[in-house]
Amino acid sequence: MQKTRLAQRAIVRVESFILPIRGEKIILDSDLARVYGVTTRRLNEQVKRNIDRFPRDFMFRLSQRECDSLRSQFATSKIGRGGRRTMPFAFTEHGAIMAANVLNSRQATLMSVYVVRAFVQLRSRLWENRELARRLQELESKVDYQGGELHGLFEAIRRLMAVPEKPKRQIGFQVKRA
Repeated sequence: MQKTRLAQRAIVRVESFILPIRGEKIILDSDLARVYGVTTRRLNEQVKRNIDRFPRDFMFRLSQRECDSLRSQFATSKIGRGGRRTMPFAFTEHGAIMAANVLNSRQATLMSVYVVRAFVQLRSRLWENRELARRLQELESKVDYQGGELHGLFEAIRRLMAVPEKPKRQIGFQVKRA
């Protein structure tokens, strides 16, 4: 029971690092290094030494525009203020597994299982949502609207299916009033 709970936490943690970029689900080199228990520098060193194992569908470098977009979304540090001086690598699911292989460390091997499971779980949720949307559309086309009441029901279901935005964390000191 305890092991499954820990495994689920690891999967959720890894899943939080997965981002959509260029129509792909990716994980940034710094996040992947954190998961695998190495420095970003060490990860990138090993990747460069084994670059033939990382075709473009496994890994690519972010553009300046993509990097700026991520910086504004996640408030990462700016170049020149202790931040990165190169554009980060983005690893797809296959690239993340290949990175574990080239790192050849115990933690990378153990965590690679959770990385795969996180990608699979995310893909599964997306598929379920698409299937539900398709079935809803099918049902909506078959049903004769009775005074618009069913239309409201369909709209409510669509709102429930929408992926909720993560609430932004409050920054600063908060005073609780009694």
